[in-house]
Amino acid sequence: MEIREVFARNLKAARRAKGLSQEELAYRAGIDRTYISSLERSVYNASIDVVERLAVVLDVEASDLLKRPPEKK
Repeated sequence: MEIREVFARNLKAARRAKGLSQEELAYRAGIDRTYISSLERSVYNASIDVVERLAVVLDVEASDLLKRPPEKK
C-alpha cells in the first residue's frame, strides 16, 4: 500500500472517530473541503504542513496519520 493510501485511510478514520464531517474538518484546518475529499480518495499528496494542521485539529500525532496498518500474516 502506498503512503498516500495509508494517509487517506488514517485521515478518514481519524475524522470519523472525532465525528467530524469533511466540511467541518476543512473549516477548522483552514483547508478547502474538496481538498479533504481528494486527500481521503488518494488523489493528492498532502504537504507536511497540511498533515500537521490536520493532526492538530484531529488531536492526533502527525505520525499517526502516516502509520501503516500491521501486516497480516
